[in-house]
Amino acid sequence: MPSRSAQEVIDALPDAVLLAGPDGVTMLSAGAARMLAVDADEAVGRPLADVLRLTDRDGCTWISVNTPFGGLATRSGVPEQSWLLPDGTEVLTTARLRRHASRGPVAEVAVTLRSGRGRARLDRERSDLVATVAHELRSPLTGVKGFVQALLNRWDKLNDEQKKLMLTTVHADSDRLSRLIAELLDVARIDTGRLQLHPRPTDVVMIAERVVASVSAGTSAAVSMVCESDDLPRILADPDKLHQVLTNLVENGVRHGAGAVTMTLGRGQLRDGGEAVTVTVDDEGEGIAEEIRRRVFTKFWKHGASGGSGLGLYVVGGLTRAHGGSVSIDDAPSGGARVVVRWPAASLGVDPV
Repeated sequence: MPSRSAQEVIDALPDAVLLAGPDGVTMLSAGAARMLAVDADEAVGRPLADVLRLTDRDGCTWISVNTPFGGLATRSGVPEQSWLLPDGTEVLTTARLRRHASRGPVAEVAVTLRSGRGRARLDRERSDLVATVAHELRSPLTGVKGFVQALLNRWDKLNDEQKKLMLTTVHADSDRLSRLIAELLDVARIDTGRLQLHPRPTDVVMIAERVVASVSAGTSAAVSMVCESDDLPRILADPDKLHQVLTNLVENGVRHGAGAVTMTLGRGQLRDGGEAVTVTVDDEGEGIAEEIRRRVFTKFWKHGASGGSGLGLYVVGGLTRAHGGSVSIDDAPSGGARVVVRWPAASLGVDPV
């Protein structure tokens, strides 16, 4: 194997690296030079404080806060910290302090730098999740609390029809809360790879009929189902997860589309040529532009001003793929959106992931 210089090695590392001794910088990678906006050759020999120009939000410098060549003689490093480059970009740094002898002076400091964008993205996702949960839970909880309070305060003054209407609304809002909580749990499990499935041969027609009836009862939109074949094969699925997928598809069509929503069941093929059952949901809305279709199945994707958690289609994609199927977006004949799910037939004996 050909020998490589120290410079080539640190240039090949994923994180930017800077090495310095008490007398100044001894080496820095090309990535560190770009981040710190310095010339790599000219930086060698300069004081560390002149090259590692990092500050916090109070204006304090990395050198003054961490004093790499001072402090306790037992220190061996500096844990990960967030700092700002001269242009205001966040970077995450760690440092290793090397001594020639135990408790001796620091002979060399090795500092690594990497972009803080990844952590910022995770922070944004966490904030989005908290905001989504707070917003989506508030509405049904307010309804439940309001109707229960009205029943408690005015029980003797309400007739049976009024009581039944209020209790029916409370029941529907409770179901909505249960679905949202299940959806959030599935999002976490999909993200961490801990999704548990209990697949078995399942009658997709029966579950589709239940979904259409359930969604129809809670909306004024026309929701219908068409089955193109009298002998559709059973599919290998966790019935609860299949019910969740179909419910999310239909509710998405009702919420974001317009006019009638139609679910069509038929025969199809998987991408590898295997037998599948297709579930197609069409609406009569404006459709989804081709350039944004890839984003539809990402977390917190929302289209228009119709609300929603932005998690429904993310869960659809995750659960469908976990069963060995696929999902895609197309144009409906009416000009609206068409979502097509292809689910492996049970006869294939597919083992879900």
